Amino acid sequence: MPMYFERNDALVIEAFRRGEFDYLEGVGEVSEVDFFRAITERKILRKLADTYPSPCQKHDVPLWVYIASDLSMRFHAVHPFHAFPYVVRSGGLVQAFGPQMGHKAVHPETGDISLRCQGFNDKNEYDRQTPCDQDYLRKMALRTGAQGLQAWFNRDVVGIFKQHHAFDPEGIFIGDATYLFLPDNPRYEGSSRMLFDEHHHPVDGSKLTPQQRARCTWRRCYKLVSLLHTNRAAEFFLYAGLVLTAGQDHEGPLLYRLVEEFVQNHGRGLMKRLILDRGFLDGAQMGRCQQELGIDILIPVRHNMEIYQDVVGLAQAGQLSFQPWAPAPPGPQPIPLHRPPRIKKREEARQKTLARQKAQAPTLDPKALSTRRVRSEVAAVNGLETFSSCPIPLNALVNREVYADGHVDYWVLLDTAPIRQPASTRQEYGLRETIEERHRQLKCFSDLEAFTSRAFNVIANQVVFVLLTYSLLQWYLLRISR
Repeated sequence: MPMYFERNDALVIEAFRRGEFDYLEGVGEVSEVDFFRAITERKILRKLADTYPSPCQKHDVPLWVYIASDLSMRFHAVHPFHAFPYVVRSGGLVQAFGPQMGHKAVHPETGDISLRCQGFNDKNEYDRQTPCDQDYLRKMALRTGAQGLQAWFNRDVVGIFKQHHAFDPEGIFIGDATYLFLPDNPRYEGSSRMLFDEHHHPVDGSKLTPQQRARCTWRRCYKLVSLLHTNRAAEFFLYAGLVLTAGQDHEGPLLYRLVEEFVQNHGRGLMKRLILDRGFLDGAQMGRCQQELGIDILIPVRHNMEIYQDVVGLAQAGQLSFQPWAPAPPGPQPIPLHRPPRIKKREEARQKTLARQKAQAPTLDPKALSTRRVRSEVAAVNGLETFSSCPIPLNALVNREVYADGHVDYWVLLDTAPIRQPASTRQEYGLRETIEERHRQLKCFSDLEAFTSRAFNVIANQVVFVLLTYSLLQWYLLRISR
């Protein structure tokens, strides 16, 4: 059903005078009402409730109400549970579920408008203003174990997405880890205090000079390791696994364990391609993924490794056949077949101006030339066995970057699958940056790091439900062809 909006300043101002607004926020592109109706009609909300690892034997409030309320808070990027009444008044939760959640009432004596909610048990002596109490949501999150909640997401939630055909047949997944920074308070359960440089990378203080050490900062943090599913065109993003742990824990073993559990829970063939950063380089695990799990891995190699030095040596000796590479252009922009003469004349004048400005551009200084890349080239080397810890032959994609001052840089990708089209493999690796963009979006626009509790169970609840809400929104947008 389409929604229409009309600007009416007088109506809004008069509503403010009557006190009808308890909470305000920016208008989003997705209707919360339509979103909740979609996951209800497709029985996704019921399936989430049926599989939720509840710590309670008896439920006065149905689990689907708890999950819908938690999703509504994350939908609005509101994480403190005491703000739940404002979310209910301003959001679409009541409208989506109708009288069983509540309805607006006008008091005959004062004319005030408020919410009236019947609740879900017979213990209410007074009219409720929310479907369930905010303290119930907090206690439920506090009592639900963090490990069980993460296992629920990795097993049951991802299984529900699988039932609803949310996975692309190509099976492309991206793995990565990110730090979630906290206030420097040791009462954050399970957190780590680590030394970070100015780029937010962890460093070993004993290996730094005094000048380098002065630019570093001690910060408290958790680490989030996640699996993200997308397609080759990056049209959608679904979180398919997560681990929340202390910041000091190494992400490599955690990610490969996450991949193994994914295959155990959802079967072989769903994940076919895994794109990783060099922090996950592990020859034994790469070989195991390819041989036992049927997953091919694409990952960059470090410059100090023998396999890098071997293939770069071949390139410098002229033994490799390079071909030019350029990023895939965006979709073609339609140009009208019949343009008015005035538009044609304007475009011709613009092209002449651009050509003149290019000819008059000042010569770049040597420093600028050294950073201006003029072309990229790629070449493949298959069947390498230099990586001794990997039980299978590997294939290398050698990338050569040529700069305006003539100097050349190399970087290398390792692939457990044969490289038949080097340009396509290079293009495919470009998808890895999309998971970093998801981290940025969730931190900046969903306040993923805005933890108001120091209890690890509540922190895990916030992380899991933020990623769940994001993935459900992606599924919904894909379903409505957005």
